[in-house]
Amino acid sequence: MENKPHAFWAGLFTIGLLIVIALVVAFFSADRAVRVPYDLISRSSVTGLYPDAAVRFRGLDVGKVQSIKFDPHTPGEIRIRILVDERAPMTRSTFGTLALQGVTGIAFVQLDDNGGDLSPLHSSDSHVAELPLRPGLLDQLQRRGDALLRKLDRIAGDVDDMLSEDNRKQLMATVNSLQQAASSVNVLARQLEPTTSRLPGAVTELQRTLQSTNTLITSMNRPDGPFQINLNKAGTAAAQAGAALTSIDASIQDLSARVGYDTLPRVDSLTDDVRSAMRAVDRAAGTFSTSPHSLLFGGAPQPAPGPGEPGFAWPAAAGSK
Repeated sequence: MENKPHAFWAGLFTIGLLIVIALVVAFFSADRAVRVPYDLISRSSVTGLYPDAAVRFRGLDVGKVQSIKFDPHTPGEIRIRILVDERAPMTRSTFGTLALQGVTGIAFVQLDDNGGDLSPLHSSDSHVAELPLRPGLLDQLQRRGDALLRKLDRIAGDVDDMLSEDNRKQLMATVNSLQQAASSVNVLARQLEPTTSRLPGAVTELQRTLQSTNTLITSMNRPDGPFQINLNKAGTAAAQAGAALTSIDASIQDLSARVGYDTLPRVDSLTDDVRSAMRAVDRAAGTFSTSPHSLLFGGAPQPAPGPGEPGFAWPAAAGSK
């Protein structure tokens, strides 16, 4: 009799525990977010989209797909009912596209906004707002498939023309020319190999020369170096030469003063005496030429006095005779 009550209470405890677990799971898994319905209007294929598919606004989960059906009033138009969180920033410029989840082929709705009209788009169960469903990447590829195929066909034709027989011959000739050029470069490299082998020695000599130059410059810059000592000696010699030139200049000035104040007056006096002697000789020569007998008998006739001299008389006029 005691085993039956124990089994009853154990079964009752198990059932209660299962009920509690179910309530906890239901509580935590329940979606308590307030969602607002919107209709996406599509005129293209919605391959891979199913009910309960995710709805994301720029990558963030904001809702799910409720239903997918054709519009009974517009043939060929698909109406996708989505439930979006009321906190999502739905505006009049919001639109939707289809995107694929990896390589599974399962699609989801991607909402985005181009910012053209930022006024809020209100929706309710009685008046459901509509959003455009723009073609996704796959739809655009499908629509442009014919044009892409035509372009690929044209490119293939251009490649075929480029790889024609003549072009292939020219290409082979170009390859041969490149090969010959590479061979010439190899020959030149082999010819330059002796020169390149000497480059390390030349670099070493250049380094030695630079070191010697650096040593010379350092020696020249030293205050007690030979260059500075020679410069100091040259400066001293130049100063002594300047002093000698100053002394010579003073001597020249003294000599000039003596010549100007002493020698030149004597030269002038000597010149006057020589000039007087020359006039006397000139007069004697004139007297000898006019009266040579005066040299023997003396008494050379004196010249008649001129105007202004004592004894001058004006000659009598011809009319007075």
